[in-house]
Amino acid sequence: MSDAKTPQASGAAVDHLLDLAVGRLGGARRDGQHEMAAAVAHAMDSGEHLLVQAGTGTGKSLGYLVPAVHHAVHSGERVIVSTATLALQRQIMTRDLPLVADTLAPHLPRAPRLALLKGWHNYACLHKIAGGYPPDDAGTLFDLPRSEGPTEPLSGTSDDVADAPSGLGQQIVRVREWAADTESGDRDDLVPGVPDRVWRQVSVTALECLGQKCPLIEECHPERARGVAREADIVVTNHAMLGIAATGSPNVLPEHSVIVADEAHELPDRVTSAATAELSVASIEHAARQARRHGGIMTTDLDAAAADFGSVLAGLPAERFPDGLPEGARLAVAGIRDAARALVTALKPEPSGPGTAASGVASSGLKMASSSMLMVFEIAERMAGDTTSFDVLWCSRAGDGGFGAGMSKLHAAPLGVSGLMRTNLWDEKVGILTSATLALGESFEPIARAVGLETSTTEPGEASETGAGAGAQASTSTPSAARWTGLDVGSPFDYPKQGILYIAKTLPTPGSQATTDAQADEMAALMEAAGGRTLGLFSSRRAAERAAELLRPRLPFPVLCQGDDQLPALVRAFAEDDATCLFGTLSLWQGVDVPGPACTLVMIDRIPFPRPDDPVKAARARFVETHGGNGFMQVSATHAALLLAQGAGRLIRTMSDKGVVAVLDPRLATARYGSFLVQSLPDFWRTTSTDTALSALRRLADLREGV
Repeated sequence: MSDAKTPQASGAAVDHLLDLAVGRLGGARRDGQHEMAAAVAHAMDSGEHLLVQAGTGTGKSLGYLVPAVHHAVHSGERVIVSTATLALQRQIMTRDLPLVADTLAPHLPRAPRLALLKGWHNYACLHKIAGGYPPDDAGTLFDLPRSEGPTEPLSGTSDDVADAPSGLGQQIVRVREWAADTESGDRDDLVPGVPDRVWRQVSVTALECLGQKCPLIEECHPERARGVAREADIVVTNHAMLGIAATGSPNVLPEHSVIVADEAHELPDRVTSAATAELSVASIEHAARQARRHGGIMTTDLDAAAADFGSVLAGLPAERFPDGLPEGARLAVAGIRDAARALVTALKPEPSGPGTAASGVASSGLKMASSSMLMVFEIAERMAGDTTSFDVLWCSRAGDGGFGAGMSKLHAAPLGVSGLMRTNLWDEKVGILTSATLALGESFEPIARAVGLETSTTEPGEASETGAGAGAQASTSTPSAARWTGLDVGSPFDYPKQGILYIAKTLPTPGSQATTDAQADEMAALMEAAGGRTLGLFSSRRAAERAAELLRPRLPFPVLCQGDDQLPALVRAFAEDDATCLFGTLSLWQGVDVPGPACTLVMIDRIPFPRPDDPVKAARARFVETHGGNGFMQVSATHAALLLAQGAGRLIRTMSDKGVVAVLDPRLATARYGSFLVQSLPDFWRTTSTDTALSALRRLADLREGV
């Protein structure tokens, strides 16, 4: 440790340094930002976890980066900073963190060292580019369903926006030319991006990497990035990496003492995603092809087991299996497990010294085959075992008409991830979790339970006693719950004066129909009053598309809908033309930042409860209920409150923004759980009067049109 300071001295120093950093940006002092920075500094010094809600406009990035840099340099303890979105990661690495480091450097014992760390597959592999790996088989490019493949976090363009297969050849040529010249090897430096299927041609997963046996290990991009991270004071990464670390994978992150999770409301879902596995005939056949082609071994037993598995899978209903897999499916999966286990043993490479270039390619191919087979074996072993107490198992079937139509898969997801997070993320570490939406129903306890800081007898996957808490402010330590403090530093925005929450109390309760005629009439009236300028947030793609179809002929301004173009292009068009409206689903509920008059009205079609057929949330709600809790409130209502808060937060982005959030679901005003949901929203002035909402929108439209 170097030059340790008392908590009081650290707090005073951080307060001064924050003023310097904000001054460099040309900003003004914000009390909430300073309150947050002081709390973050105290948490790092005391070792107590912190949940801090910092509303839009607080400047939370500097609120944690300044104390993080100060603490890391003075204590010699590395700090991990993790974000959920690529946009925030870029902002931190290209603007906020360099500014903080440069501002603080003259006031620290030495200049802070910074690093960016991503999953292995996000970097180009020089050995693969040089021909050190055999070409991926056709299945990798064309046959596998799009959700198959590497489990490491990916960034850049996804296959959802991939070019048609006829353009893949040109894409591959372009990415190989770039990869041969890039200094970073970072996929995000490739502009424009490419689909995952193309990126696969120049990258490998961590399991496929040859490690120290690679002839180009000294020049390896991901290894170099990890070397820089091991020497850095601040390492910026993403929630997908935290998710992998939470599942128990070793050496994912460098040694550290503090984790700062920004956009922390998304962390439980990212960990769940990292811990979810799937098994399909395509993934088994892919592993078998790899074994035959690169391992030179027969896969007769696995081929037969895959055929049997496929027959059983085709007959399974697309539903959750609360009591474990049906016996026939379990036996079929066990057959896959046993056959894959034998092949994993057979694919183990023989010890050998450096060989020829040809033998090097063979070695790389064997590594690819071995990693594919190991993945199939581990997933099958998990699904065939006694997992009903801690895993959610279900079968899914791709819809008609799309890529892989009719294809079935088995899935296994953890019933709860709080225990994983408690053990693998927070044990002997300090957790600083922040977001604009952490306190749900004015309490931090729901998110504290979800991330593993607060335990409960009704928490999925937990069997410990309830941690003694003190509302939304603090918890005391128990054998199974860490000590944490919750802090809401508010927002500089005057929500009651800047925004109105309008609840359409007279509309019928939404049913199964996507966008009813009554809703469409209400939407048209609100949008006309606003003069366009509307962000429509819908519970499903079908609802958004139907609303756009119904409203376009009725309105004199453009109505864009998610799917019409790439999402960044749609958001840009929405922001650049005040009259333009934009409809969409989950991608628009979070992360869209359009300040100014372009977003005067935010419409939400219904309370965003999870789908009734969501297998993981249904299983978690059932677990809570069987243990005496309220599954609806703890799972469904909490999920809805978080999304509502995120969606409503799209309205006010600056001190001058004004507008209306219109929720077209009367249950927000009439149902008993409505108050819990409303308490999770910004403190807008509330009304159920349609005339009041329309009058307010017309006045705003007149002001902006100079009438």
